[in-house]
Amino acid sequence: MLRTSITELKRSLSAYLRDVKAGEEVLITDRGRPIARLVPVDDTDSSVVQADSMEEHMADLEQRGLIRRGTGKLPEGFWDMPRPADPEGLVRSAVSLDREEDH
Repeated sequence: MLRTSITELKRSLSAYLRDVKAGEEVLITDRGRPIARLVPVDDTDSSVVQADSMEEHMADLEQRGLIRRGTGKLPEGFWDMPRPADPEGLVRSAVSLDREEDH
């Protein structure tokens, strides 16, 4: 089983997906702690939605109130809206930690 950080996975996603297609499993870590596994799809798994039925699946989820599909458009003036206050710099700290992860 391969092991990688979120940062490295983002940087080399195509390579990891090639490994998964070839049958490898990838353990994904966040600050050294395992959080997820990327595994090949088992063709016999009935929970896997096939691409040709994806639209039907999405429509069913929407009808059941489990998702709301976006329109693909941002509200007018979105970029001019005031940003939320972050006086303690928590967002900046989180982004910095993510970028420095496992280096």
